[in-house]
Amino acid sequence: MSKVQQRLHPSVWALAVTAFAIGVAEFIVVGVLPSISQELSVPLARAGSLVGLYAFALAIGTPLLVLALARLPRKPVLLGLIAVFLAGNLLSALSVDYYSLLIGRVITAVAHGSFFAIGATVASRLAPKGQESNAIAAMFAGLTLAMVIGVPLGSFLGNGFGWRLPFFAVVALAALGFLATLFWLPDVKASEPVKASVQLSAAINPAILTMMAVTVLGFGASFAAFTFITPILTDITGFSGRTASILLVVFGAATLLGNLLGGRLASFVGWQVALRWLLISLAVVLAVIALILPYRLPVIFTLFLWGGLAFGISPAVQGGMLATAQRFTPKAVDFASALNISAFNLGISLGEVIGSALVAHGHMALTPWAGVLAAIAAQIPLAWLVRREREAASQAVMS
Repeated sequence: MSKVQQRLHPSVWALAVTAFAIGVAEFIVVGVLPSISQELSVPLARAGSLVGLYAFALAIGTPLLVLALARLPRKPVLLGLIAVFLAGNLLSALSVDYYSLLIGRVITAVAHGSFFAIGATVASRLAPKGQESNAIAAMFAGLTLAMVIGVPLGSFLGNGFGWRLPFFAVVALAALGFLATLFWLPDVKASEPVKASVQLSAAINPAILTMMAVTVLGFGASFAAFTFITPILTDITGFSGRTASILLVVFGAATLLGNLLGGRLASFVGWQVALRWLLISLAVVLAVIALILPYRLPVIFTLFLWGGLAFGISPAVQGGMLATAQRFTPKAVDFASALNISAFNLGISLGEVIGSALVAHGHMALTPWAGVLAAIAAQIPLAWLVRREREAASQAVMS
């Protein structure tokens, strides 16, 4: 264990346990979508909306809930959010039809975004000076590990023993996270409150909205296809369901590597340049995937590239939002961060809606092309934002 890890407060790892559970809960549906569709007797496209509506509820609820909870002590707030998350997953596991499963998903989503927005702030405040980013990274490591381990394992178990089993596993993980937070997290007061009107001003600032558009289009580009990745791999490429679950490990490992390399690239060349090239590369890889879907070996290799680029974008857009907020809305940086969480999930929702529409009309093989168009479209708001930042920097120098 490194010196950095030794200096981290144990409550950071408690938060990471819940982050792992949340990551599994959000994306596990992707791995067991055909099973849910079959057991609940709903079309595959409609089952896919369990991903999109989850993300949409998260996107709408996160900024509002963060604003409403701003003045409350952090420990009770986080415990309450974990309890709501647990209850939502228990309802999902026990659901008897599509609508009860959807309600459980929405309840889970309400807690998800707010936990990350508030938990990241708490983790940074508990870290030694100069180690704030390491504490946040340690907490978010739980989310990344969920993509590498939790979702593929949950998909394997869900497809072999019933799709409800992974949801019960998430309930157990949430209970563990609740107990760890209860015993390890110290009392943390809320930050000095900023007027709601000042925070809400970020939601109408043109630069913040433009950065959100980059996040929506860039991160969401992958989700028209990724929402239906299991049926794509089985019905089009010809893999077995078990092999498809294993290939999700390939994708998950790529997301971990991509997240690390994307962060380094953004630090080395700047978030604007990093985003420009990552988006171009993502568009090219998605186009290649669309062309080689019937060929198994090339798909495995390209799947790894796709996972790396899809989540390699995350550090760049996160850094971009922070830099944009610090320049244009310096008193509402936290709220701008919450808006960026919304943007990530609006991207997921948009991708799912487009993907579901294509699947409903029998065009599942075209879903990667929707991502190509989104990644290209993201260059437009990015170019505007780069120009706006240059103008603001020039004005600051002149004044």
